[in-house]
Amino acid sequence: MTHDDTRLRRLKFRAWHRGFREADLILGPFADRYAHTLTDAQLDRIEALFEQPDHDIYEWIVERVPTPSEFDNDIMSMIKLFRFEAYEARGDDHGG
Repeated sequence: MTHDDTRLRRLKFRAWHRGFREADLILGPFADRYAHTLTDAQLDRIEALFEQPDHDIYEWIVERVPTPSEFDNDIMSMIKLFRFEAYEARGDDHGG
């Protein structure tokens, strides 16, 4: 296993095991679908995002509160768009 494989596996695990189900159900599928396509810089940004409290991340994703400027980047934009796909795939209406 390469260093990159280890990093991606760790990222996917963290995405699925946030401790807040609503965040898990967006971030887990997002990581499964896109982690392997992200650049090193994007992986750095998503890893920094994952250091934040789960409830804060979720509030930013669903745009209940503004995303702080340090996390308002391409990764957050991708996740915000992806949330609609994640909700549609589950068949609920919490996407927005």
